[in-house]
Amino acid sequence: MLKKRKMILFVLLVFVLMISISIYFQIDNKDYKSVSYKKFIDYVEKGNVETVYLSNSSKIKGKLIDGTYFITDNPRSESFKESLLTKGINVEEIEQNTAIMNLLTLLLVLVSFGLIGYFLSKNTDKQAQREMAYMSSIESDFSNIRTITFDDVAGNEEAKESLRELVDFIKNPEKYEKYGARMPRGVLLYGLPGTGKTLLAKALAGEANVPYFAVTGSDFIQVYAGLGASRIRSLFKKARQAGKCVIFIDEIDALGKKRSGNVSGGNDESDRTLNALLTEMSGFKGNEGIVVIAATNRIDILDEALLRPGRFDRQIEVGLPDVNARYKILRLHSRNKPLDKNVDLKKVAYQTVYFSGAKLENLMNESAMIAAKNNQKTIKMEHIDKAFYTVIAGEEKKDKSTISLKDKRVTAYHEVGHALVTKLIAPENRVTKVTIIPSTRGAGGFSMNIPPNSMYQSKEDIIKNIKISLGGRAAEEIIFGKNKVTTGASNDLQKATKMALLLISRFGMEESAGLVSYETLLGNKLGSNDFIIKKTRDLLEKLYRETLELLKNNTELLEKISKHLICNETINEEELNLLISPETLS
Repeated sequence: MLKKRKMILFVLLVFVLMISISIYFQIDNKDYKSVSYKKFIDYVEKGNVETVYLSNSSKIKGKLIDGTYFITDNPRSESFKESLLTKGINVEEIEQNTAIMNLLTLLLVLVSFGLIGYFLSKNTDKQAQREMAYMSSIESDFSNIRTITFDDVAGNEEAKESLRELVDFIKNPEKYEKYGARMPRGVLLYGLPGTGKTLLAKALAGEANVPYFAVTGSDFIQVYAGLGASRIRSLFKKARQAGKCVIFIDEIDALGKKRSGNVSGGNDESDRTLNALLTEMSGFKGNEGIVVIAATNRIDILDEALLRPGRFDRQIEVGLPDVNARYKILRLHSRNKPLDKNVDLKKVAYQTVYFSGAKLENLMNESAMIAAKNNQKTIKMEHIDKAFYTVIAGEEKKDKSTISLKDKRVTAYHEVGHALVTKLIAPENRVTKVTIIPSTRGAGGFSMNIPPNSMYQSKEDIIKNIKISLGGRAAEEIIFGKNKVTTGASNDLQKATKMALLLISRFGMEESAGLVSYETLLGNKLGSNDFIIKKTRDLLEKLYRETLELLKNNTELLEKISKHLICNETINEEELNLLISPETLS
């Protein structure tokens, strides 16, 4: 490399020297005295001019008998040279060597562009080198890690317990080596977004009090060939230099997707990156005290080589919190907030079914913002309720003047249809709010249906949910007629179709379709299979007829609740229960 630089420098110096010499010989260094043309003619008449140098320029030069050089205007007349010769003056014609000057100019331009291209190329190489060195510049953050332990993670007790075992592995790897036990090289945390996978990884490093290297899968996917693999090697090199540590790779599915297996033997950049990760993980020694934590919500698309023993030995599901976990999470995120003494977090926990930890944190944050906006000293239950519906459906629209009474009636009957079907067939579900106030997310209104906590869903549960989804459309048809059903039921139909399809194709719960997982058999072609389409359509039509019949038998109740909703715009759970008599529900 040094010899190459010396050679380039030598060539540049020779080129500059040649140009300098050429330019030097092209330059006339004589000291010329400027004279007027009249004075020049006077010199000619008196015989004082020895030589005249003619050229095509606007000036002519010459030499007097006494050795003085002069310069004057060029008359550019045809007889000028002849008149000088008749006077006995020596005339020398000087042709400007434009070809040489043009060649020198061209060479100078070419060399300039060459130098610009060379330096741009060097800068690109330097940029690539800086990119490739990026991972090695990632620093561990002791200040953040020490403040986060498993005490800061509410819920997910099973996941926490599995990770607690790794703390002793990291702190005392030699103890396990005596027993021939190998430390788990990798832990894969998978589950829905917002369930606390990143927080668990930080807590593990915090409990073990070791450096924490956090990266994402997309950091390794780059346009430069080999850059991703180089970053992987740099990251693991940095980790080994740090000693005992935790490496956290978020969204590992960005680099760990199943490889294509090209028959041509080609290997793209993502494959090279994944191979580098697999190689580095296989190269761990048992007593290094380094553990790799990865997180994803798409475990189904990960390459099998990542999931085998010796790579990500442990696969821990981080699921949505149950009611007790939600209560703990709400308490955790309320520690630094001025809650009113009447706030019932247990009630909020029961209300927030299917909320992730991140969503619960957002709920409490929204509550605090609403209380602060209203200049309240404490966060009251009404603030939490408002935040709850804001998180679910969006902010209420302030301007409702453009909504006609007809649209209000359609929305009211639609939402009451959902709520009434819920109360009639699934009394264990809670309907906490029914409203016709439109939201900023485009909803004309909503009926909040909260099912009880359960690990599983039965066929009966799925069928009930399908009927609840179809309840709004059925109510519109009963009140306004079959041809006046609105587009507001489109989202409900999507949900109902999805549930019916899963019931038939994945869960094998439809007897006429058989105990078969059609998802496994058909894969992506599931939605185009005529048999599955027919079974799904037949099931939905059957359940819709039953829902229609149910609401027709309770039309008076549907009318009563809908009229109350049109007048008040919102009905809460207590009001709804009073409108529906206990005899009806029994």
